[in-house]
Amino acid sequence: MTSRSGIDWEDAFANGAYIADADRFPGDWAALSTQFRQDHIKAKMDLTYGDAPRETLDLFLPDAAPKGVLVFVHGGFWKAFDKSYWSHLAKGAVQSGYAVALPSYTLAPEATLPDMVRQIGNAIGCAADVVSGPIILAGHSAGGHLVTRMICEGTPLSQALLDRVLTVMSISGLHDLRPLLLNSMNDVLGLTKETATAESCALRTPVGKAKVIAWVGALERPEFMRQSSLLVESWGISGAQATLVVQSGYHHFNVIAGLQNPESPITQALLRNETHEHHPFR
Repeated sequence: MTSRSGIDWEDAFANGAYIADADRFPGDWAALSTQFRQDHIKAKMDLTYGDAPRETLDLFLPDAAPKGVLVFVHGGFWKAFDKSYWSHLAKGAVQSGYAVALPSYTLAPEATLPDMVRQIGNAIGCAADVVSGPIILAGHSAGGHLVTRMICEGTPLSQALLDRVLTVMSISGLHDLRPLLLNSMNDVLGLTKETATAESCALRTPVGKAKVIAWVGALERPEFMRQSSLLVESWGISGAQATLVVQSGYHHFNVIAGLQNPESPITQALLRNETHEHHPFR
């Protein structure tokens, strides 16, 4: 749908149309995840954090006592995928000594975005009950929205949990949901003007002391670049420690791949607070 501004909001969020061999990625993710689960036997699978069928998480553990827990929330525009596609992304953090929790959550149209926010809050609480120490949050695309939503006003996290969150990384995240009102996906998402505004992290005040990293590939669609830039600008004005990182040569589907490697820039930034700020338009 083209808005009065001349922007085609269908095209703005159409990642696959601009990525070569886009259809192969879900199958590749699933295969890599299956192999990781077969190889990594130190895990607690399908831990229940709520009553709904999809309110479960997988927890992968390092060999030694965990340094803390990373909770990774998957994307899919709040309407696709589950935890089974992303197990392989735990590899870098687990090899670095962290436990990694990967939750599923109820998707649209069965659940609304506020429902999903509540569920992810409960999933984080479940993981934090099992693993002591610092909490690190990361999410991709819609998952980037959900983890960022944990550290702004109206968070479902208790103050005790919020105080444990050290770093939040939104990878190609969505933080201004109002344009989705003009996209056909909203037939499934069911956003209203009120909920799109209320659930937009860039329009909310950050809370807590977590370091915020908006990580985006340089080959992303312009709207995803704008969304990451907007969050950092808006939250920076509010006083949050927010950093924008634009990774050269990466697009929406492969920007997460580095999480498999403990020495990759994205894993280093997430776990060791080593970031390099870039401007997306240079």
